[in-house]
Amino acid sequence: MQPFRIHKGKVAPLLRVNIDTDQIIPKQFLKRIERTGFGEFLFYDWRRSPDGNLDPSFPLNQARYTGASVLVAGKNFGCGSSREHAVWALSDFGFRAVIAPSFADIFANNCVKNGVLTVVLSEEEVAEIARRASETAEYQVEVDLEKCRVRDGQGFSPTFHIDEFARRCLLEGLDDIGLTLQQEADIAAYEARYPAPKAGF
Repeated sequence: MQPFRIHKGKVAPLLRVNIDTDQIIPKQFLKRIERTGFGEFLFYDWRRSPDGNLDPSFPLNQARYTGASVLVAGKNFGCGSSREHAVWALSDFGFRAVIAPSFADIFANNCVKNGVLTVVLSEEEVAEIARRASETAEYQVEVDLEKCRVRDGQGFSPTFHIDEFARRCLLEGLDDIGLTLQQEADIAAYEARYPAPKAGF
């Protein structure tokens, strides 16, 4: 998993509340067996009109937000089902961080396991970032996990809190497998003491 320490990127605002995982990645796209390739289906029902064409009014379809890697959204982001595909879609699209007033717990946990940072700020701070992104072309922020701070270089610099275990995993790029492999020496020593039983016993 790619470590997350300090990331600077363009901001895309999607200030809607209760964005659920079925909107992030609709159920018809869950048949893929890989973790990649979900980005093109991100927010599919919102990004496209009924005729299948891209809707120019949707923020992620607008040229000014092309290449955005920081998403700003409303409260309770990632609610609904526990599908990990939602995080895969966000990551595959290019987002490294999501800023919102609150997140669904399972979604936030899935983000940690996939190297995506969820930043909780107040509703006022989130609204201010969204406003600046809407009014300023190429608006960027620097998300600093080492200092738990978001900076835009224009005097706006709110801090955020994150669980220390989640912070460590993101800083060091440790998913569940990575955490297990940190105990590889102990695991090998245990297996050496207790060899596998012979067949038939």
